[in-house]
Parts: sequence; C-alpha cells; structure tokens
Amino acid sequence: MNLEGSFFVDKPRPTVWALINDPDVLREAIPGCQSLEAVDDGYSATVAIAIGPVKAKFNGRVQLQDIIAPESYRISGEGSGGIAGFAKGGANVRLEETQGGTTIHYAVDAAIGGKLAQLGSRLIESTSKKLSGQFFERIAEIARNA
Repeated sequence: MNLEGSFFVDKPRPTVWALINDPDVLREAIPGCQSLEAVDDGYSATVAIAIGPVKAKFNGRVQLQDIIAPESYRISGEGSGGIAGFAKGGANVRLEETQGGTTIHYAVDAAIGGKLAQLGSRLIESTSKKLSGQFFERIAEIARNA
C-alpha cells in the first residue's frame, strides 16, 4: 500500500520539526497510542487500532534515518499485532517552509499480513487515510496551542 499527502501547520519549520520529533507530542497525536518511548535511533510504541472488524494492539519499533534537520527524514519500522497480523513499512517526511507556516509532505509505503491482509485494500487504505488525517489534525492543534 502506498499513501501520499500533505498537511499545513501554521508554525515555522523549526517549531514543526520539534513537534514531530517530541515523544510527548507524538504520544498525544498518534491515534490509539498507548505508549511511546524514545530509544536510540527512533521510538518503541504500543498502538491499539481497529480496521473494520479487526481490533489489535500493535507493539513495534520505528527508526529515523536519512535525517536532514529540520527538513526531512525517513521513518521505517514494523509492528506485530499478534493474531491480527503484522505491519511493516516506512514514510518519507519532508517539511517545506510555506507562506504563513510549514507544509508537511509524506509518502508512506507499507505491507501488512495476517488477518489484516484479508480485509481488502480499500478498507485498509481508507482507514490509513483517516488515521493519518487524525494524526496531522492533532499535530496542527498542538502547534496552535504551543
């Protein structure tokens, strides 16, 4: 599955960079996040999500690579949801200074297996879009209040 998009945040790029790299902000912004801890080169997390009839708690780890602060990085990782299956993939994230703030551009590539893979690509893609929209809306809200 591939998913691309962009989202505008009305704060300068260094502020947005700090927000999307702050474990406390990420914990608050990631839909279903139950825990998130910074580790050497990324984060370990537990996230509970529902995709159609399948509800799962994923435990996983992501790494940050190719970091060009405060401009871009690649985030990649994998997680296991037990009987529900697994997910692995990554995203290229780029912050562009635009008039009045910052535009976050993202391109996600992901693969899933197990029961999740049986749900069908349309359901998974629509859920992924919904969750990413919730994440970026929450980041923008946190930025407004910062």
